[in-house]
Amino acid sequence: MPEEVLFKSESAQGRASIASYLREVADKLDAGDAITLTAGGQSVTLEPPAEPTFEVKAEREGPTEGPGELSIEFEIEWDEGASGEDGSLTIE
Repeated sequence: MPEEVLFKSESAQGRASIASYLREVADKLDAGDAITLTAGGQSVTLEPPAEPTFEVKAEREGPTEGPGELSIEFEIEWDEGASGEDGSLTIE
């Protein structure tokens, strides 16, 4: 299935600023509210269902030997009629 990017924003941010964004998303999820993402001239509003799939991934990109780029990705996804994989996640 082809992927259509509805919104993308990437910029260097301090840890506190990133934490603030994540808290705001967490508060909206907790309240069952829609989430609106806005940057520059682009904006998208999404309404996650009560039980979407939550994926957490840690990656290292780059050469096998030598420095690479590390990332932590948090993804909330859903589609019609799909059920999520059960499992417990702990973040320490």
